Parts: sequence; C-alpha cells; structure tokens
Amino acid sequence: MASNVNPTVRRRRLGQELRRLRELKGMTAEEVAERLLVSQSKISRLENGRRSISQRDVRDLCGVYEVEDHRIVDSLMQMAKDSRQQGWWHSFGDIPYSVYIGLETDAASLRVYDPQAVPGLLQTRAYAEALITGALPETTPTDIEKRVQVRMRRQDRIASPENPLRLWTVLDESALRRVVGSRHLMRDQLEHLVEQSQLPHVTVQVIPFEMGAHPGLNGQYAILEFPDAADSSVVYIEGVTSDLYLEKANDVQQYSVMYEHLRAQALNVEQSRQLIADIAKEYAR
Repeated sequence: MASNVNPTVRRRRLGQELRRLRELKGMTAEEVAERLLVSQSKISRLENGRRSISQRDVRDLCGVYEVEDHRIVDSLMQMAKDSRQQGWWHSFGDIPYSVYIGLETDAASLRVYDPQAVPGLLQTRAYAEALITGALPETTPTDIEKRVQVRMRRQDRIASPENPLRLWTVLDESALRRVVGSRHLMRDQLEHLVEQSQLPHVTVQVIPFEMGAHPGLNGQYAILEFPDAADSSVVYIEGVTSDLYLEKANDVQQYSVMYEHLRAQALNVEQSRQLIADIAKEYAR
C-alpha cells in the first residue's frame, strides 16, 4: 500500500491534529470526554492513533473545538475515511502487532537492537518458523504459518527497488550463538545475514561477548523514523501480551542516545560481518 494511504500512519497523523486542536482550545482530554459523554481513555486512544476513528468522531470533536473552517473539517473527515482502509496485513486476519506493521510499512528508517534473535526483517523462512514455534509453544501450526507469511511479506521493504527501508541492526553475539532449529538452519541463517548486510541500505553490527555489560542489556527495542517531518519518531518495545509505543520527544531521545552507545561499543561493519561468517562456518562442521 502506498505510503500516502497507509491507514496506520493516517490514523496517527489525524490523532496528532486532533490533539493540537484540543490544546489550542485549552481543554483537557477529560473535559472533552465529559462533553461527548465518552470515556477519557477513548479520547486518548483517538489522539495516539491506537484506535480507529470514524467521521462521526471527527465531526463531534470539531464541534467541541469550534472549528469553523469547513476546509479543515473536510480534510480531517477525509483522513478519518482513509484511516479506516485496510493495509495488506489485514488479509492475514488478526495480527497482534498490526499497529507496528503499519508503522514499519511507512517508515523511512529503522534502528533495531536485539539481544536474543536475528530481527524479523533479516530472517530466513526456516529460521522464522523455528523461532516462532519455540517462542509460542501453544500456537497452532496454522497460526504459526500465518505469522511466518506476514514476516516474509514485511521483508518486501528490504527488497524494494524504489523505496527500500534503511535498516540498522545491532545484535548481541548471543543471537548468533543461540541454535534455533538446528545447526544447519543456523548456518543458512547466518550466511543470509552476511548477504543482507552487504546491501547498501542495510547495516549490521554485533556486540561481542567480550564487551561485557552494555546499554542494551535491558532488552530489545526499535526506533522508527518517517519520511514526513510531521510524523514524529516512535520507539517500539515488544511485549508478551501488549506492546509499548513511545512517542514523546524525551523518550525517543533517550533511546536514540542509548542506540548510539550500542553502535559505538559494537564491532564495526567489517568486523561484524567477519564474526558472523566465522560462526556460520562453525555450524557447518
């Protein structure tokens, strides 16, 4: 789906504009909720783009904010309509992290740190299947296959000749040493990782065991940045039952600084590629 109609991003932009209108009016989310006889959580979810928004919602909110310019109202109504379209991922049914997929689909760049596994955008199909099966032992084969298909489809952004995603990945050495599936599978995965790391828009660095303690010990996270300056960067932290999205400038800045420390402490690109290749050879023995 073209970025200009990405429903997730449209919903996010619309929420930001509605928040701006509320703040210009000098109202709190609680006051707006009281006026519309809805919960405060609904207003918050509409503004952070985590909930689908109807044209009726837009009309009611514009009424509360006393927006008199019909062009603004019409523009917001159209954004609400576009935000209710379905992205490619909806054809796979209920995907727990569909909000993230929508953001990733429209992102210009993605910085990922993962201490445990190779990131999904750089996984082989066999590795993805083995990883999902091990991580979600009670998931049915049908759902596992659906998740694998979605993961493979997400990789289209890496292969896109016109609009490739700029991907920077920092891995802990443990992600390379953990045998997912089998040693043969791991050899194929690491060889694939070496191959992908040679793409001009993909950078892979590894933090070796010998580095000891480092800022990434708190866990995996990703930072998404977008081509439109109106769309603020997002820090994504994956959870077991729910995910966390951080959009406040201070939060994004803290994670960005931490990522810079990770890149500085990791092996450089050539050293990282050589380490990955050496470990792949170990799996071939």
